[in-house]
Amino acid sequence: MKTDLFYYTGTGNSLWTARTLAQKLGDARIIPISRIPGEAVESRADRVGIIFPVHMWGVPRRVIAFLNVLAKDPSRYYFAVAVNAGQVAATLLQLKKLMHTKGLSLSSGFEIVMPTNYIPWGGPGPKDKQIMRFTKAGEKIKTIADAVAKREKRAVERGPLWQNMLFAWFNRLSFSHVPTMDKSFWVDDKCNSCGICHTVCPCGNIELKEGRPVWLHHCEQCLACIQWCPPAAIQFGKKTQRYERYRHPEVKLSDMIAVSTPQGEEEKITESV
Repeated sequence: MKTDLFYYTGTGNSLWTARTLAQKLGDARIIPISRIPGEAVESRADRVGIIFPVHMWGVPRRVIAFLNVLAKDPSRYYFAVAVNAGQVAATLLQLKKLMHTKGLSLSSGFEIVMPTNYIPWGGPGPKDKQIMRFTKAGEKIKTIADAVAKREKRAVERGPLWQNMLFAWFNRLSFSHVPTMDKSFWVDDKCNSCGICHTVCPCGNIELKEGRPVWLHHCEQCLACIQWCPPAAIQFGKKTQRYERYRHPEVKLSDMIAVSTPQGEEEKITESV
């Protein structure tokens, strides 16, 4: 049975998850959501997976845009993997509801805990804890692969009730403000005008003016720009200069360049969450 794994990634956690899951499943291909134009997408695979990072305790705009163009086919087995830093909250419940409104049925939803890339709130943590999370993530992916191979229908994974309620509220409150949160990015004197930030941005949100990045206010807060900047010249707010950068250690810059969307090809969100 064939599997299509559609993934969205900024610093590699979801790409690594998609790759590892594809290896476990066999006869699977991984497809970057950021390369999909705003046209109808039809998968001919028996199983369709959506792998994405949790943004602000919810589903990223780019993934919602993908759902808007994903063809409806009740014969497919749809599942999802939400990559997060320890608080998946109600993200998969949100995804299930969104898919239902579009005539899609989410048969199962799983969470994977990885080191955080949200540098405005600190670095990814000690190396030993990162390694522990990688190990546990690998074990969890084996479980996911077994369930998907059997097309099992399961309740989507979620956080405790208080977390679901609080963070779902926070997601609704902050969702409309995310695109303009890039006003907090700035560039220090280490910038060498390499243009990598422009190249790796998965939503075409960065252009270069006189060799320096300018953010265009349709940000996803994936933080690919700040995390992949070679000289660590991009900052966010006042604290990131002292924090360690993070990319998944098995994902290379060339991988990100291969999956990033050229500037100006952002899909529009046409339905509210």
